[in-house]
Amino acid sequence: MKIAVLMKQTFDTAAIISLDANGQIERQGVNLIINPYDEFAVEEALRLKEKHGGEVTVISAGAPETQDALLQALSMGADKAILVTDDNMAGSDEYGAALILSKVLGGLEFDLLLAGWRAVDDGSAQVAVRVAELLGLPQINVVTQLTIADAKAVATREIEGGSEVVEVPLPALVTAQKGLNEPRYPTMRGIMQAKKKPFQKLSLSDLGLDAAQIAPKVKAISYFLPAPRAACRIVPGEAPE
Repeated sequence: MKIAVLMKQTFDTAAIISLDANGQIERQGVNLIINPYDEFAVEEALRLKEKHGGEVTVISAGAPETQDALLQALSMGADKAILVTDDNMAGSDEYGAALILSKVLGGLEFDLLLAGWRAVDDGSAQVAVRVAELLGLPQINVVTQLTIADAKAVATREIEGGSEVVEVPLPALVTAQKGLNEPRYPTMRGIMQAKKKPFQKLSLSDLGLDAAQIAPKVKAISYFLPAPRAACRIVPGEAPE
């Protein structure tokens, strides 16, 4: 079974975020991690590989330092990694990211595509579903339980007030929600082996793309931090008072 996993490198959810003078997120010195929802997707891919055999390829598009997140996935047990990085990708949006990733996947054979249902930095929840649309894949999103059998995916997904079970033929996209699994920690052996695994780096031209084709449709003008909470004052006394 060949499984592809889409990944994004994001800010550590425990990091203190600050803004620069232009209202943009200050990236200098901020710890970067695998997007937590994508980490659930990586773990699920590894569990399926252990059950059914096959290989897991992790894929990302981003800055050169994104390779650190991919190396972590390799150290967890993924078999191959592909990173698309190019100076012309700066400022690209979900549309551009989806187009890039769909081009990568168009050159691969896979039975299942996994990803996190959203990224914790922008929260758009658009990239994976856009990729599925571009590739004509059926999709199940916000999944908390997944079974693969008879060339079909059967998944339980969250809906308002409950859950539903959905079945789709493979290949398909499944996006992971918290609760799907508990990601493993890389072992020292896994960390050492990761450095020897296939790691392919691609540019836009390698995919037949240029800057104009991935030009953003939406641009974030600025960000702002929430106002600090007012100090809490505890009033002594009993409830009836």
